[in-house]
Amino acid sequence: MDRVDVVPEGHTVHRLAARHRTLFGGEKVTALSPQGRFAAGAGRLSGATLQATEAYGKHLLHHYDTGDILHVHLGLYGAFADGDGEPPAPVGQVRLRLVTDRHWLDLRGPTACELLEPGEVETLRARLGADPLRDDADPAAAYAKLRGSSRPLAALLLDQSIVAGAGLVYVCETLFRAGIPPTRPGRQLTPEQWEPLWTDLRELMRAGVARGRIDTVRDEHLPETTGRAPRVDRHGGEVYVYRRAGQPCLICGAGVRRADLAGRNSYWCPTCQA
Repeated sequence: MDRVDVVPEGHTVHRLAARHRTLFGGEKVTALSPQGRFAAGAGRLSGATLQATEAYGKHLLHHYDTGDILHVHLGLYGAFADGDGEPPAPVGQVRLRLVTDRHWLDLRGPTACELLEPGEVETLRARLGADPLRDDADPAAAYAKLRGSSRPLAALLLDQSIVAGAGLVYVCETLFRAGIPPTRPGRQLTPEQWEPLWTDLRELMRAGVARGRIDTVRDEHLPETTGRAPRVDRHGGEVYVYRRAGQPCLICGAGVRRADLAGRNSYWCPTCQA
């Protein structure tokens, strides 16, 4: 059984889209809502064939041959679980269960679980920014929004209408790797800074899709290279500054700082990101 039960960033949702496509693509599904909150939607999906799946930022979409489009946003508490063979008896508040002869899938606690019309999906896409994991992403449009704002870069990069899918870990780590403080106003970011920042974010998120966790530390700063103790954190992965407030920077040794920016904790090195 594969289970995802941590707060997801965009790479996790892209992994889910790929997994659901592998398990259910081309298959006729039986849909249920043991909890009852999605009973009408499950009734419409039951008997339909899943044609395609996709992720856009933190939003997951299932496309069915009936024209129905399932939209899921996990939010803070949503989680999928899946397995082979007969599904177990529902435990907890299962919003949606999909079943075929070979596999089952349960969804619990999402912020959104709904059926959308094609026009509603286009409206959803239109309000989202550039997704670094999509080939149709427009980094120039994202940069235009950054350059037009005096808000801190950390807050802007977390704004899903500017960059879709990047969460706090990727934002803090990408800014550190670029040597840019999270407090810098967006209007001060130059094109020469934006291009490598976007490229690095894209590469880090792609690595997250491949590995199933967020690793941002370069080889020369890894525990096996430097002899330091590996990171122990429920979020997993080796990082430079995220959730390391007060600990020494892995490069310069200065204490990592933390501050509230736009209602979110932000982490950075006062020396490497001066």
